Amino acid sequence: MKNIKKRLQQGETVNGCWLNLGSSLTAEIVGLSGFDWVLIDLEHGAGSEKNVLSQLQALESTPTAAFVRVESAEHSRISRVLDMGALGVMCPKINNADEAKKVINGIHYPPFGNRGVAKMVRATAFGANFDQYYAESKENILGIIQIETVEALKHLDEIAAVEGVDVLFIGPADLSMELGIFGQFNNPIFLDAIKSIVKAAQNAGKATGILFFNPDDYKKYHDIGIRFIACGADATFVADGARAMANKLNTFKLGLTSSV
Repeated sequence: MKNIKKRLQQGETVNGCWLNLGSSLTAEIVGLSGFDWVLIDLEHGAGSEKNVLSQLQALESTPTAAFVRVESAEHSRISRVLDMGALGVMCPKINNADEAKKVINGIHYPPFGNRGVAKMVRATAFGANFDQYYAESKENILGIIQIETVEALKHLDEIAAVEGVDVLFIGPADLSMELGIFGQFNNPIFLDAIKSIVKAAQNAGKATGILFFNPDDYKKYHDIGIRFIACGADATFVADGARAMANKLNTFKLGLTSSV
């Protein structure tokens, strides 16, 4: 079931990863690999909006839901990826409730938001399903707000309380950098910040998310209460696989050379 929003509301844990190569082929491979969701990254990824369309098309026939991280809360950035068929949007570096509301306004149609209306887009089967898409969009489209700044930590309750914010997503690299403990993900300061984010989300009936790259950290974050979990990216999967194979072949080569 691709409706990640409903699954989160039911308390389910959903697993995902990043797509940062801008490739429709790696998107399809990852989409067929068993993840609940993927995040196409336009903030730091190698692709552009032009690549998003082909990635969404590649993911359409897979069981995996596709979200997009946009570069900013500008409405044109948000509406374009939603019109292409993204099932939700993540926006980075949101500091307060007003900034969160701007994102949510861009995600949803009037009267709840102010997303522009265009019928002849991929998300609505080029007009064939507009009425159904419009009627169900508020319940289906996921609003993901990234918490990555010290300023955001001061306004967690207000951000979490914004209607339409479904996930408070922790950006561990940026947040630890802002806290002056870059990369120290077991530091009590970092863990306390995470716990405060989870608490604010839970109090508002929302979910919390995080990205990490060591799968052994899964239980730690799950125990804290995080249910929208991402581990790894298509780039790391390719790089790790390539290095592992090269190292294995070089080990065999060295062994054969030594025996001569």
